[in-house]
Amino acid sequence: MVESPAMATTFCLDYQPAVAQGAGIGRYTRQLAANLLPALAPDERLRLFFCDFRRKAPADPVPGAEARAFRLLPGALMQKAWSKLGRPAFDRLSGPADVFHFTNFVSRPVRRGRVAVSIHDMSFERFPAFAEERNRAYLHANVGPAAGRADAILTDSEFSKREIEELLPAARGKVHATPLGIAPDFRPAPPARVAEVRAALGLPRPFLLHVGTVEPRKNLPFLVDVWEKLAAEGVDLVVAGAPGWRCEPIFARFAEAEKRLPGRFRYVRYVPDGMLDALYSAAALFAIPSHYEGFGFPPLEAMACGTPVLSSDGGSLPEVLGGAAEILHGFDADGWAGAALRLLREDPAARAARVAAGRARAASFTWERCARETLAVYRKLLG
Repeated sequence: MVESPAMATTFCLDYQPAVAQGAGIGRYTRQLAANLLPALAPDERLRLFFCDFRRKAPADPVPGAEARAFRLLPGALMQKAWSKLGRPAFDRLSGPADVFHFTNFVSRPVRRGRVAVSIHDMSFERFPAFAEERNRAYLHANVGPAAGRADAILTDSEFSKREIEELLPAARGKVHATPLGIAPDFRPAPPARVAEVRAALGLPRPFLLHVGTVEPRKNLPFLVDVWEKLAAEGVDLVVAGAPGWRCEPIFARFAEAEKRLPGRFRYVRYVPDGMLDALYSAAALFAIPSHYEGFGFPPLEAMACGTPVLSSDGGSLPEVLGGAAEILHGFDADGWAGAALRLLREDPAARAARVAAGRARAASFTWERCARETLAVYRKLLG
């Protein structure tokens, strides 16, 4: 017997980040929705709710899921109403559901139903100097109350689970780690595509690669310091990623490096779709000296593409990368340069073993697993 919609259990996902953000939490929300749908039981339904005043979102963002868009007022105005006034009730707009999942740190008021909220990390409390002040103040004011109201809290790693429970007493006993995934199309690129990306970017020599937003938390001036100690060995540096907040001093350091070693440093603001896997595959080594990561997509993507990783121990990176990456403690440029040189000079057998370990590690992080574990939390909330 096929269940009627009235008899079905409904899970409502706050899909707003998927509409408003290209990467980060937007990617998480899109991938979660797409992978939740095939995991549902026959008597379960998925609804996606988002504000779309300018009608920019696809009419059917996840085929098979119900999409419900609110178009009467701008999303920014609705966010202010929820933050400042605590109304209208979210379910007055989204429709009733059994579980509401808010994917971007804070929840919204609902009249009936269980509430899950994703708190991805606590970097805004641990490293406030690395957060944009307005965003930090917003999260500081709203994440604690959201944790108190939530029936369940989801986060990206066991590391973040421990930090949330330490810093937010109201969250204790409610936090579930549901590790994220990487797209299956990250794999070693064919030699022809690697040669193509090398030619397009002018990269004839071996190079270190970093991918990520250009912002203070990523510690990129330190990476430039490390690379300058390696440049005499014939190694170049490529940094790919969009400018973030407080990036001006970082770009000044980039300009200084370009002036000192012309033609040896490349900044790539935007990597076209379909080229990122080839860029990862072309790199001799991926380096991430970040002060803090709640998860860390790029080093996993690099390992999936067969590139060894040199990483700091910032945040969840040791947990996520495991023994497949070379993890360094502290930020000594000579020590980092020495470690990088050892990895670059590994004999073929040792490098092949490192590459195999990295690909196996990356393969364990899938969006299907993230969706299954998230769905298990929903079902647990309903007993």
